[in-house]
Amino acid sequence: MRLSVSISLGVLAALLAIPAPAQNVLIAQGRSRNFERSLAPYVVSPQQIVDLMLEMANVKPNELVYDLGSGDGRVLITAAQRYRAKCVGIEIEDKIARNSEDRIAALGLQDRIRIIHADIRDVDLSSADVVTMYLMTDSNEIIKPKLEQTLRPGTRVVSHEYKVPGWKPNREEWAETNSHGHVIYLYVMPPKK
Repeated sequence: MRLSVSISLGVLAALLAIPAPAQNVLIAQGRSRNFERSLAPYVVSPQQIVDLMLEMANVKPNELVYDLGSGDGRVLITAAQRYRAKCVGIEIEDKIARNSEDRIAALGLQDRIRIIHADIRDVDLSSADVVTMYLMTDSNEIIKPKLEQTLRPGTRVVSHEYKVPGWKPNREEWAETNSHGHVIYLYVMPPKK
């Protein structure tokens, strides 16, 4: 019997960047979970990269930071603790959303961080000052029209590893971690036409 598997280059690149034991867990989870609405696999950004993303975004106190696919909440927690930002995480996976809510509560940051358990495509982002994301190029292409239509001029969008197709980055940084090299893209939303 022959098995045919279809996988995008973005997913393949993301899987190859994950240590082999974690790849097996991710692949096994993929078989049992419904990824139809998910825009990316759950892959944690190293803390060094989170720090660089928020520094590039020039986050200021009380600005509103949205993290698309917020995972364990580390971007939100760092933004709230280090920059005194207000934060909203959007996470589609039930268990991951609950775990990050528990972590935020244990740190006493519920007054600064809120997790929305939803699909990114269904959440209003218009109040964001900063948007962070670690999705894939295909996913960035999918949400690009929403970002263009809803984000205000001057809103900073920071993408870990994957460009937003058709957008020219205002800044691009390369960083090495123990695992591998990472590229971060900063975009600043232009005036509306």
